[in-house]
Amino acid sequence: MSTKKIRLSVLDQSPIRKGVTAGQALQETVQLARHTDKLGYYRYWVSEHHNTGLLAGSTPEVLIAHLAGETKNMRIGSGGIMMPNHSTLKVAENFRMLEGLFPGRIDLGMGRAPGTDRLTASVLNPSNQFSEQDFVQQLYDLINYFHDRGEPGTPQSKIRAIPQIETVPGMWLLSSSGQSGLFAAHFGMGYSYAHFINPYGGAQSVQLYRERFQPSEDLQAPEVNVALFVFCSEDEEKIKRHRAVMLHRFLQFEKGAPVYPISYDDVKDIVYTDSEVERINYNSKRVVTGNPEQIKTQLTRLALEYDVDEIMAVTITEDFEDRLRSYELLAEVFELRG
Repeated sequence: MSTKKIRLSVLDQSPIRKGVTAGQALQETVQLARHTDKLGYYRYWVSEHHNTGLLAGSTPEVLIAHLAGETKNMRIGSGGIMMPNHSTLKVAENFRMLEGLFPGRIDLGMGRAPGTDRLTASVLNPSNQFSEQDFVQQLYDLINYFHDRGEPGTPQSKIRAIPQIETVPGMWLLSSSGQSGLFAAHFGMGYSYAHFINPYGGAQSVQLYRERFQPSEDLQAPEVNVALFVFCSEDEEKIKRHRAVMLHRFLQFEKGAPVYPISYDDVKDIVYTDSEVERINYNSKRVVTGNPEQIKTQLTRLALEYDVDEIMAVTITEDFEDRLRSYELLAEVFELRG
């Protein structure tokens, strides 16, 4: 196995554990950010989700401002801002403000999914047509806002996103299907593939992004990372319990059943049907679990498969201390420098 040098980052959805309030979940996000900053993680992204009792992260732009102030070294960003929910000008101004406060440390990761159900998305933005062309136009407009320009005769030629900051946040597109990888290549943006949502076809999507990448004024060469669920522990029983909970949660999402915080005790005695077992096996590649050496082998193999040097770990555990410890073990085995 190659000794490929891998940079580690964090994607945090602010999960609400069973018996824990949303407020406590947000405080755990703050604590985890401080912790991984000291461990030597490269970047820390927070997500946007709505109308769910499982995840507390609804407004990345607010959380980023706080986390950037609580950390010193990591890049802090969104994973991602769901662009169809927002005014492009407001996104530009939010992230110009963040870039002005924390220059050179801010990432704007963007998605074109709503991060919620269609009804909630329609209330967040009543004019949302869920149109691919609208998303592409938003990307054009966003770049123009960041560079204080616009096509003659358009509103963008008369409007400036303030504060007018000389630097531009890192721009990334997120995808679990590959389509946004082509947009990222066209616009010269970074590309983050969500292996934790779809573990099939990602390597081909990344390769296509690299082949079609067009350098932009903000990014001269392709930049890629891959995000997946990771749990590292020296306790085999904890690993078994973690996989059981995660695989059940995937199944509940697919069924469209109400999703709420669960524990191992809630799922340990469930007998699955043959079709459910088939889906569980299909989804098993979305999460990587094991002891430190097993994790190092699996993540190194994945990085080689994708041809990337950055892995974003998403870790959700029953016990918060296990979550902190998982990131510690990852940092140790990959020899991060805090």
